[in-house]
Amino acid sequence: MRTYEVRTHGCQMNVHDSERLRGLLEDAGYVRAPEGDQADVVVFNTCAVRENADNKLYGNLGQLAPAKAKNPGMQIAVGGCLAQKDRATITKKAPWVDVVFGTHNIGSLPVLLERARIAEESQVEILESLDVFPSTLPTRRESPYSAWVSVSVGCNNTCTFCIVPALRGREKDRRPGDVLAEVEALVAEGVLEVTLLGQNVNSYGVEFGDRYAFSKLLRACGSIDGLERVRFTSPHPRDFTADVIEAMAETPNVMPSLHMPLQSGSDQILKTMRRSYRRDRYLKIISDVRAAMPDAAITTDIIVGFPGETEEDFQGTLDVVREARFAGAFTFQYSKRPGTPAESMADQVPHEVVQERYLRLVELQDEMAWDENKKIVGRSVEVLIAEGEGRKDAATHRLSGRARDNRLVHFTLPEGVEKPRPGDMATVEVTYAAPHHLVADVFGSVRRTRAGDAWQRAQDTPPSTPGVMLGMPPIGAPAPLEHATGGCAVN
Repeated sequence: MRTYEVRTHGCQMNVHDSERLRGLLEDAGYVRAPEGDQADVVVFNTCAVRENADNKLYGNLGQLAPAKAKNPGMQIAVGGCLAQKDRATITKKAPWVDVVFGTHNIGSLPVLLERARIAEESQVEILESLDVFPSTLPTRRESPYSAWVSVSVGCNNTCTFCIVPALRGREKDRRPGDVLAEVEALVAEGVLEVTLLGQNVNSYGVEFGDRYAFSKLLRACGSIDGLERVRFTSPHPRDFTADVIEAMAETPNVMPSLHMPLQSGSDQILKTMRRSYRRDRYLKIISDVRAAMPDAAITTDIIVGFPGETEEDFQGTLDVVREARFAGAFTFQYSKRPGTPAESMADQVPHEVVQERYLRLVELQDEMAWDENKKIVGRSVEVLIAEGEGRKDAATHRLSGRARDNRLVHFTLPEGVEKPRPGDMATVEVTYAAPHHLVADVFGSVRRTRAGDAWQRAQDTPPSTPGVMLGMPPIGAPAPLEHATGGCAVN
């Protein structure tokens, strides 16, 4: 029986696609390779946004070349955004790669692997548009208690820093009934938290002419029995409307957390980026959200050093950070990405200037986040216990998970209390705040859930692979810095 491994790089779209790649491979008879074993099939699901994406891919491929030479039956496949972009060069630079497939035809992977095996030559298949909506494909999900659900794929925006629309295509929306049917099926399996996923969720409905489609979808999720938490990512300030804010505030299981990409606090830079909103419009959204949901935690994306950015422009970004008081942020140093209009713009900002501004931004954002977290001390919060959230849990003898507002909480379990499972809920009192997490050493209670039951049943399956950076910033410690243009699947 042949084994497989899927290695994921990039955004939450890639994370979700990798779940489908695992489902396809298992449906075709492959089994997941035990941790530490060399798999018979290794699949790279790539990202084209990170500055060093190319180098990382070819470095990883080079490391596998000796294993492939020793085992000619081993196969290597490359998919995702970098495969879509560099379709003609991957097998030239790494001729030992067996399959190259794009973002629009992940369902072809098992067939392409078989063709490559029989023909004994590389197979490259890149489609320019979807042949089937990905959500119709089999899925091997990483979590039994929390799930991604795609509402759309592709993007109709033309931001000058972003290559994603060229690689993912124009927006295609799923019908609301299909989305809700998938959510209901997940809840029946034990899932209690879903994140609705799209390149721009606020433009959902453009294909079938309903500008209120997304707010209606949120409200419909509120009527699904057993669905306790609903989140979504990523919205776009241009399309974010009052009906969505109302739906969030009035639907109990839609969580009081919002990821709202800023990118820059300078109107001139926003114009150069082709971001179709301005600073005042952005801050009005933040104000309206807080008026409807005073305790909402708002996170964002910010790019530092975009071409033409002056110190005055950068100060405008700092001013917005002070006023918006974000609970967390993805902060990026701008870097050129081939194929984007910004690559050839004049007035590229020197790296040392970008670095210095970046450090100032991070320092300010940490200060704002810490101040906001201190306001939570003394409050009781409900935590969805999770795997992999607390890297030091073994040393601190704590458990970890996310509060309703998506803040990361580490809490202490008193002696004599039965240890809860990932997927169960704990009510705890926050006793300490740090910039990227909360600590709760006052324990309240545990509620065992169907999601915890689902996790228990899943323990007989192979262990999950290590987590990857998602496209919505968790309210917790940031990942190590990488130069990037702003994040795939993040608006």
